[in-house]
Amino acid sequence: MLSYRHSFHAGNFADVLKHLVLIKILEHLCKKEKPFCCIDTHAGPGDYRLNSEFALKNKEFNNGIARLWQQDNLPSSVEAYVNIIKSFNADNTLTRYPGSPLIIKHFLRNQDHLFLHELHSTEINLLNTAIGNDKRIKVAHTDGLHNAISLLPPIQHRGMVLIDPSYEIKSDYQQVVTSLSLMHKRFPLGTYALWYPVVDRSRNQHLERAIKDSGLKNVQLFELGIIADTQEHGMTASGMIVVNPPWTLSTDMQQTLPWLSKHLGLNGAGHYRIETLVSE
Repeated sequence: MLSYRHSFHAGNFADVLKHLVLIKILEHLCKKEKPFCCIDTHAGPGDYRLNSEFALKNKEFNNGIARLWQQDNLPSSVEAYVNIIKSFNADNTLTRYPGSPLIIKHFLRNQDHLFLHELHSTEINLLNTAIGNDKRIKVAHTDGLHNAISLLPPIQHRGMVLIDPSYEIKSDYQQVVTSLSLMHKRFPLGTYALWYPVVDRSRNQHLERAIKDSGLKNVQLFELGIIADTQEHGMTASGMIVVNPPWTLSTDMQQTLPWLSKHLGLNGAGHYRIETLVSE
């Protein structure tokens, strides 16, 4: 437990999808001048060097952000995502990948706030360094799934919660649904973005069933896969389950996911899902 280091996986195809969806939610929140609050339950170190020993071990970014870096004629959502990543890199050279905390920070205005949680004893120090002295942001060395509940509803009455644990243990699949339900009861108008990996499809089927049985409404699922499901070790796909999504998100993903599955899929095996898990 708590051995997971996202530095091995930064910028991979799963990050592409997660951050595309995150950016679309943040763009929607920024359309109004009213302040908003964001909560990240599993922030990680916040900033990744793609020339580090961790990232270079498997070079997962090569089939993620690196494959999109010099592409022409990108779908608009993908182009917006790539441009944000480029803003963290000098001279159009890909050496750095911002995690969710820095992507959210990129969108924060003076009136907005961000709460970051990280439990890993090494990652929390890196996160504090990455964020620096920003009064709009609070960093907590604690269990984000538990602490986020106490932060809701936010005083701004607008905002989102990003839930993206590593799923190191099987119980995480049930715990995220329990925590999500409690958060939603306290802040029913918030947007909730739950990331998940596909390693064992049966676990994902249980997760989706638990979401449907939870009483939550207005829930959409967006999934991107690069190879077919397999019983072998490794992540074949990943997805985002979004509660109270922006009304344009599904249309954006219908234009984006077919393109991504074609360009990031391996040997023509890319695939995607866009589903309404629970209607409004």
